[in-house]
Amino acid sequence: MYIFKQNRYVTLLISALLVCSGSISLLWGRMDHNQNRVRPIELSSNSMSVFVKQQERNTAVNMNASLNQERRIYRPIAPLISRLPMKKQGESETSQSYQLLFTRNLIASEHALMQGNAVEAEAAAQAVEALETVDMSHPPNQIYFTRTELLSQADKDQATWNYVLKDEELHLLHKIVMAEAEGEPYEGKVAVANVVLNRLRSANYPDTIKEVIYQKSQFSPVQNGRMDRVTPNEDSIRAVTEALHGRKEVSDDTYYFLSLSLATDLTVARTKSKSKEIGNHTFYK
Repeated sequence: MYIFKQNRYVTLLISALLVCSGSISLLWGRMDHNQNRVRPIELSSNSMSVFVKQQERNTAVNMNASLNQERRIYRPIAPLISRLPMKKQGESETSQSYQLLFTRNLIASEHALMQGNAVEAEAAAQAVEALETVDMSHPPNQIYFTRTELLSQADKDQATWNYVLKDEELHLLHKIVMAEAEGEPYEGKVAVANVVLNRLRSANYPDTIKEVIYQKSQFSPVQNGRMDRVTPNEDSIRAVTEALHGRKEVSDDTYYFLSLSLATDLTVARTKSKSKEIGNHTFYK
């Protein structure tokens, strides 16, 4: 104690050394704690090999599952893409509504595929396959309607009622189209058939094709006897067939047509709404 009292500088030096020593000990303890807290997990070479193999196995399983899912979705669709309806030389035009419906379902199937929805993709593909079974070269045995429209054969499940087509009525359709539109464009022939079928569907007209055609004062070829004299040509027969399958050149609410240059009674033109002009005929709602 005497030494410390006599040598104040020595005392200060010893105190400084003690403080530094304590600070170093405290700092070293914290560093060791942090190292222990964040110390990485060390894996042996064998453990690392097992881990990598397991990851590769999981990746392979997931890839196989994804490929199987894609195959399952593509299986019903891919063969259909190469079978889009095409017009061959010498063959008649495929119904426009048929083409549109076919394409619509094909697009729907591809969209569902892109979204990963296998159920919707397969349903759309089945609809496309159903369209392929429709024979567009022959008239159907039945035609299908809702309250407001004629349906294509592929959409018959949506029908609220159907009409059984008789051979006699089919022949009458051929003759009325020929008599009314012999010199008209092909689209005009389809449109005349559309008008007859629109009337058949409507509650405001008779309930059979024969009665619709022979309704008093409706079709001039019936009145003047021209309908009895004509022989339907190939275009008239084909136009009726396509109309029966759902091709529409005028809307479902079109019930009238006339030639403004030849008609003697223009009541329809004055009282009805114009729908469309095809050749020499003007169609009205």
